[in-house]
Amino acid sequence: MPGKANAVRLLLARRNGLIPMTKSYDAVVIGSGPNGLGAAITMAQAGRSVLVLEEQDEAGGGARSGELTLPGFTHDLFSAVHPMALESEFFAGLPLANYGLEWIHSPSVLAHVLDDRAVLLDRSVEKTAAALGKDQACYAGRIGELLRGWPYYKSELLRPLRFPRHPLRLANIGLPALLPASLLAKVSFREEGTRALFAGIAAHSALPMESPGSSAFGLTLMLAAHHVGWPIPRGGARSISQALLSHLRALGGEIITGTPVRSLAQLPRARTIFFDLTPRQIVAIAGEKLGRAFTSRLRRYRYGPGVFKIDWALNGPIPWKHPGVASAATVHLGGTLKEIAHSERETWHNRISDRPFVLLAQPSLFDPSRAPSGKHTAWAYCHVPHASTADMTARIEAQVERFAPGFRDLILARSSTGPAQLETRNANLVGGDINGGAVGLSQLFLRPTARLYRTSRPDMFICSSSTPPGGGVHGLCGYYAAREALGP
Repeated sequence: MPGKANAVRLLLARRNGLIPMTKSYDAVVIGSGPNGLGAAITMAQAGRSVLVLEEQDEAGGGARSGELTLPGFTHDLFSAVHPMALESEFFAGLPLANYGLEWIHSPSVLAHVLDDRAVLLDRSVEKTAAALGKDQACYAGRIGELLRGWPYYKSELLRPLRFPRHPLRLANIGLPALLPASLLAKVSFREEGTRALFAGIAAHSALPMESPGSSAFGLTLMLAAHHVGWPIPRGGARSISQALLSHLRALGGEIITGTPVRSLAQLPRARTIFFDLTPRQIVAIAGEKLGRAFTSRLRRYRYGPGVFKIDWALNGPIPWKHPGVASAATVHLGGTLKEIAHSERETWHNRISDRPFVLLAQPSLFDPSRAPSGKHTAWAYCHVPHASTADMTARIEAQVERFAPGFRDLILARSSTGPAQLETRNANLVGGDINGGAVGLSQLFLRPTARLYRTSRPDMFICSSSTPPGGGVHGLCGYYAAREALGP
């Protein structure tokens, strides 16, 4: 670890917005989200000297927490529920529990709420299927079969594009994953509740339900739910970042926060530079060094819809009208497949839905450290057009009230955050896009360009969620970018 003199130098550098220029590094990482830290840790594990530079005063990127409403109420600033963290090959190899990271699993993984009932997704395929009526046998058979193959599927899907080791076996999930979510739901299930359950999970893609490839998100997250659950970290998302930072420091890595990087001229000497940034910021910082042809490809990169997010401090638990919803940390509010499809389609056509599909987390039911005794926190968002300025507070709260009458009476304070505010807090959320770029078929595998992590310069690499396997707190984009930089 850095000695006392070095620690003081780094602290002064942060406070003064300065970067140590007299020292050279094997790697400099711009951005300290889970992927930036993933690249830094992977390089440090290989014995390389590493410096991480972060624009915000706190490291962590999309995995941060804070008191957004009232003192004593801890809210996740961005990500809140983390299925891909437990599916991550990279995270699995790190001693994060030694740094205090603890995962909490709610009794039910997910509750999807309709007007007349709630559908619960359990870790057990059989228990989930038993409540799906006419779809019981189909769900247990088909999802059970895919789950048995999930370790192999995951090893192929959550990595850079390559020719699969067993292409026919991969086709078992790959072909349905390419279908539109609305089509796959209709041909696979007969019950409206089962179709809605799948549609709500697929809607995490922020794609229209009629879009080819939208089923990939639905299948991946549904199988992850049965394989590892959708856990929350005790104390909030910042616990993930704190564990990663502690491990990086234990490996000798350095980090300076509160230091925006606007030009490569600001950086100390380094053999390799990693950008935990999306294409727009990379062009602004390094465009002249990357050449006209490559920067032109980066400028063509497409961003997806934004999100509008609300955090609440509540005087009690949300009063759901359907039994069982309180057993799940994650709740989907969108009604039927038809209603969800309409909401997501409106977003892509630059319109606002009066009944938006709402993704909600209620972590304090399972993690009392998030709120004072007897009080609670909740977090919710809906998709909105890219860079939308619409205030969705009333529409989101109306959706919650629809399924939980009396909810509004419990609100002690709220913090509403639109796309522009989200981007201010995390520059990678361009226009409020939380996936690092649109995930349609053209950018699902080849992102941000066909070079993936590489740029036009052999010493510069991209390691953000704009590279495979894309969005989610898993560190894999950084891990694979660093492995690419380290070579065979």
